[in-house]
Amino acid sequence: MEWTDEGIVLGVRRHGESSAIVELLTRAHGRHLGLVRGGASSRMRPLLQPGNSVSAVWRARLDEHLGTYTIEGLKLRAATLLASSHGVYGVTHLASIARLLPERDPHEDIFALLEHSLDDFDDIGSAAVHLIHFELAMLAELGFGLALDNCAVTGETTDLIYVSPKSGGAVSRGAGEPWRDRLLRLPPFLRHGETASDLTEQDLQDGFRLTGLFLLRHVLEPRGQGHSDARAGFINALMRQQARAAIFAP
Repeated sequence: MEWTDEGIVLGVRRHGESSAIVELLTRAHGRHLGLVRGGASSRMRPLLQPGNSVSAVWRARLDEHLGTYTIEGLKLRAATLLASSHGVYGVTHLASIARLLPERDPHEDIFALLEHSLDDFDDIGSAAVHLIHFELAMLAELGFGLALDNCAVTGETTDLIYVSPKSGGAVSRGAGEPWRDRLLRLPPFLRHGETASDLTEQDLQDGFRLTGLFLLRHVLEPRGQGHSDARAGFINALMRQQARAAIFAP
């Protein structure tokens, strides 16, 4: 058995004295593990860092075997990502969320979204928006997508500012006003047709609260899991950055 594919490194663990088991999210073969001989060497360690894009050749005698990888670097983002606290936390959390995908099951849209997110991770505000969009996409990919394009009560497609915490459906301003204290806020950058311009700290907090609730309820708790420490670390880094920006604002 043999194939060649592009992959993003999700994680690495040492195997024996010099080898490593590498976990990739590949474009066409999904989340896939393989043994890299010499993967623990000083030459290979910089290549096998989470967030890096690589070209991988996988070989095995049988399809169900772990197999071995031969890996070459394509885009080595790790040095940049690991230079900031939000980058460290962010890439760690993205990897933990990607691990919710079943192994060896292709998810090309998720691969493309992860690649795009990592390419635009320098600014913490942009990174936060990408992370929230990635969590939303993962909810949809796992069968728990939120219906944010029209009002769950009236069917309206405009003035959607709330989300029902029960159904995950958007609710318009008029329909939601009597129950606004019980509804989640839908931040502008998640509304259909709107962009992530003029973001506020509240917008980002509302985005993480929204995706966090449904990920926990539908995906993590049924598996006996909770949110990763890296997610909390990223949000804390974001809030510290927002607080510093407010202090030094003119």
